[in-house]
Amino acid sequence: MSASLTDDLLNQLQGQPLAQIGSQLGLSESQTQGAVSQALPLLLGALGRNASQPEGAQALFGALQRDHADAAGGGAAGLDLGSVLGAVLGGGGGRQTDGAGILGHIFGGREDTAAQGLGQSTGLGGGQANTLLKILAPIVLSYLAQRMFSGGNQAAASPQQLGDALGQEHQRIQQQGGAGGLLGAVLDQDGDGQLGLGDLLKIGGSLLGGKR
Repeated sequence: MSASLTDDLLNQLQGQPLAQIGSQLGLSESQTQGAVSQALPLLLGALGRNASQPEGAQALFGALQRDHADAAGGGAAGLDLGSVLGAVLGGGGGRQTDGAGILGHIFGGREDTAAQGLGQSTGLGGGQANTLLKILAPIVLSYLAQRMFSGGNQAAASPQQLGDALGQEHQRIQQQGGAGGLLGAVLDQDGDGQLGLGDLLKIGGSLLGGKR
């Protein structure tokens, strides 16, 4: 799992999946690409932070086994994005499509803060950003399940392996300018659990490659 999880999943979303997401949100192709490229590291970075503790990695590993392994049924060929996206966008009642509930677990109750920060950094606004995160959250978990449990990985899969992979991804994201700045602000840069104006200015500065 040495390759960037964010880049790998973004590559898998190219083409029809991104077009479907953009159509759902009323965005152009370039807007969708930009927004998804910001949202994925936010989700994966927050998961990496959660999985940095053994109990967090154990809980996530169990959730992937229970709720998302079936949705990741692409096997060695890769993630079955079509069926996952269809369930998400179609509003299916399956557990893996509960984007709002998943966001609550990923961000520990700060999902509104995450949507606010993502909306500010992408220009979408909080409402569209929240919808995008709800669409992507089940996809991210299904992707992780596919990485963990498909093909020859099943026997070797463990909470520690998952935690290590997400921990490496979290470190990568923190070292990136825009994505790292957004992740840091959402996970609370000033320590009060709220995304304030000062945090938003820091996000804007990091996304533009400068410092404020």
